[in-house]
Amino acid sequence: MPDATSPALDLVTPDGPVPARLKLMLLANGQRFTAVVHTLAELGVADVLAGGPLPVSEIADKVGCDPTQLHRVLRFAALLGLFREVSPEVFSLTELAEGLREDVQDSVRDAILLDGSERFNRAFTALTHSVRTGKPAFDHVHGLSFWDYLASDTTAGRIFDAAMTGISRRLGTRYLERHDFGQPHRIADIGGGRGYFLASLLERYPEAQGVLFDRPSVVAGASLRDVGDRAKIVGGDFFTDPLPTGCDTYILKMVLHDWTDEAAGQLLQRLRKVVTHGARLLILEQVVLPMNSWDPAKLLDLDMMVIMGGRERSLNEWQRLLEGAGFRLTHNPPAGDWTILECV
Repeated sequence: MPDATSPALDLVTPDGPVPARLKLMLLANGQRFTAVVHTLAELGVADVLAGGPLPVSEIADKVGCDPTQLHRVLRFAALLGLFREVSPEVFSLTELAEGLREDVQDSVRDAILLDGSERFNRAFTALTHSVRTGKPAFDHVHGLSFWDYLASDTTAGRIFDAAMTGISRRLGTRYLERHDFGQPHRIADIGGGRGYFLASLLERYPEAQGVLFDRPSVVAGASLRDVGDRAKIVGGDFFTDPLPTGCDTYILKMVLHDWTDEAAGQLLQRLRKVVTHGARLLILEQVVLPMNSWDPAKLLDLDMMVIMGGRERSLNEWQRLLEGAGFRLTHNPPAGDWTILECV
């Protein structure tokens, strides 16, 4: 039996808790949940319902699909608390479904389009391959790495970059509020995507300059809002191309978890050559909680294993990785949440 700290899935029907065997079968058929959430995100149903409840026939007309089939999908979604049938064949948004809207600040629609995509789903059918070999199932299933796939498919690359920008929006304010960035003069955001977080930092520190460094195809879509005159955009590969020098603050946001310890160590060793005495390296990542504690990092860790080949790390694992590249932590970061590991 699970102990009191076990994050067991609590499913309850009007007749009481779901029996254990049925719960197990539901867990084994989670692809249904994924398909429903992904489909409704792709259709844009939440945006259509932003103005209030609508009949299925009207929703179907606006999103361009068959009303009978859409009703069946929405009826299933209502079981999960994703939309609500307020009267026969009339549906409304729920708090949960608000996150599927494209026009809200904390939307997760782009991340769901990425996570529920056909390439992601097929990779997870080969999870056993990753467990047996230690290698990404994505490469095994599709015959190329996830990064090569993004480079070869412009639509997939756009969805991935949009998902990462969305995460920056959701987490950026939290980082800015929680961490004392001091008085930075020149900030380098390595693997900084389209520059949303760097722009937020430069807005907060109007005397600072910035450098955005990422793949050329990514920084081509950079949007630095009103701080572009204080930011330099550099396209390159952080494993092979020269990294920005002369900065007092270097940032790695959700980068190292994409890579194995070996590859992450190589990047850190390259950074060690440009992060001089007096400069700081700020790593924005998660620290995994021990044992049976509920921790979203343990969910994301499977994505890292199957898709990229990377991993989420405990505090001891972070310390070993950093010390091996010549860095040390200046504090003990909290575990179980997105945090900043400050290194010198």
